[in-house]
This record gives sequence, structure tokens and C-alpha cells, in this order.
Amino acid sequence: MAGFPAEAHDGRLAGSAPGGGPGAAASRDDLGVYAISVAAELVGMGQQNIRLYERKGLLTPERTDGGTRRYSERNLVTLRRIGVLLDEGLNLAGVKLVLELEATNRGLVEDNRGLVKDNAGLREDLKQAQGESPAT
Repeated sequence: MAGFPAEAHDGRLAGSAPGGGPGAAASRDDLGVYAISVAAELVGMGQQNIRLYERKGLLTPERTDGGTRRYSERNLVTLRRIGVLLDEGLNLAGVKLVLELEATNRGLVEDNRGLVKDNAGLREDLKQAQGESPAT
């Protein structure tokens, strides 16, 4: 698993994909298209390991009406990230904590970007308001 950059993982955990539950893929990357056998081959893991990671809550693939797992590109990224963390010596409990922290950090970074943008808009509004009102 070595060789996959840590930055490639988006920090999402099971059930944290945008748009809600399994049928609500927000983008092409979230669309479950790969069977477990294909996903396992693409990421270089065994199918039983992938099932274990699902049971431990590390990822949640979509399911067909018949219950067949379907993995998305985003799931593959998460599986690769899990492999990197395992190669670095973490156990599954540690992997889950790291993924949770990465998800939290990603959310905070996105929130901060929004706040910076809002702050810039408020500063501009304040400048305009100060320019339009007489000095007291």
C-alpha cells in the first residue's frame, strides 16, 4: 500500500458523503460502480479485509436493491488511505480515529474558507457604509 499520498484521502468516513444516504451520490466520485471483487483488485486488498473495514465503520459502500455492495471512486480512495495507515503501523481502531480526525479537519477547513469569504464581504460592506455616511 505504500506510495499513495496521504492527501489523496478526502477525510470522509462511513455515512459522511455529501447529500445523505446511499442513493444520494453528490458527484461521479460518489457513485457506487465497482463490485467488491473489482474494488479489491484495484486497491490491492482482499475482499474479506474490505468487508471487515465496512463492519468496523471505516467506509460504507452503496448497495443495490438486492444488497450487493457497490464501491465508488471515493470509497477506493478511502480504502487506499486505510492501507497506508495500516502500513504505517496503526491498528483498525487507530485508523478509524485518524479518518474521523481527518473528516473533522476537512470540515473545519471548509468552514474557515466560508468564514474568510463572509468576513471579506462584511469588510467591503463596512467600507461602503462608512463611505456613504457623514463622519461624526
